[in-house]
Amino acid sequence: MGEKYRVAAAQVGTVKFDLELTMAKLEAYLEKASAQGVQMIVFPEAFIGGYPRKSNFGCVIGSRSPEGRQEFIDYHKGAIEVPGPVTDRLAALANKHALYMVIGVIERDALSGTLYCSAIHVDPEHGYVAKHRKLMPTASERLCWGAGDGSTLPVVTNNAGIRVGATICWENYMPLLRSHLYSKGVQIYCAPTVDHRAVWQSTMTHIALEGRCFVVSACQFTRQEDYPDGHAAHAPDGKGLESEGGSVIISPLGEVLAGPLREEEGLVVADIDIDEIIGAKLDFDPIGHYARNDIFTLTVNEKPQQGNVTNQ
Repeated sequence: MGEKYRVAAAQVGTVKFDLELTMAKLEAYLEKASAQGVQMIVFPEAFIGGYPRKSNFGCVIGSRSPEGRQEFIDYHKGAIEVPGPVTDRLAALANKHALYMVIGVIERDALSGTLYCSAIHVDPEHGYVAKHRKLMPTASERLCWGAGDGSTLPVVTNNAGIRVGATICWENYMPLLRSHLYSKGVQIYCAPTVDHRAVWQSTMTHIALEGRCFVVSACQFTRQEDYPDGHAAHAPDGKGLESEGGSVIISPLGEVLAGPLREEEGLVVADIDIDEIIGAKLDFDPIGHYARNDIFTLTVNEKPQQGNVTNQ
């Protein structure tokens, strides 16, 4: 077999939707991971910026409240530009700790102001290298997040020569999106999420088996005290769980290598062997000998989509 590569999922939550407090927690987990010899780490969906669980931003059909607009202004201020000053800081941390990072962030478009739920790739040698914007915010997430387009569907070859891709939370239920990542030869499939349901584990196992890839799913772990005062998910006693976790690492043949970790914060760590992907493809290859490209075709529009453009 091949050389071992150590990966981790950080089961952590955003701190009070506060950038500096959250960055401090991120660096603390980078130090823990580095001390354990981890080479690549995945942080959950919306870790930087925060997942607005239970927020409605004062919206009902046909009406928006002034208080909800102010809540959105406050939430908007916690988002980051990608690339920008925060990704520069993340690049320095990746270099310092020799870690390849995939991090869930709330991204603010510098021109329009629209927010996106994104996953960014930060390489220890090259810094910020790519992002993926969530294609379809789920249900009420559409109140506050825009929809990504096909221009941010990367599979990145990292500093170790391994192909890494990411999809966020429920877009993992989009079979054509999964197929597109498989078609790019993804070897480590990252799934940052806030879905802490037990049934999520079956989805992650299915993707590992279907894609013949390693799956690293990092889920937020949050208590009510982790949310800002006055937030819908905040409570005076502060100890109730809002996100229970469930971070997990799974092999290309569906074996759970580490996790799922539940009801506590922490690191989920596993050693993986990329050669196992080849062994798994002996009897099933979704983009090769089992694909039937003579029957099925997938067309993907990867061009950036711009709105309200006037050609002079």
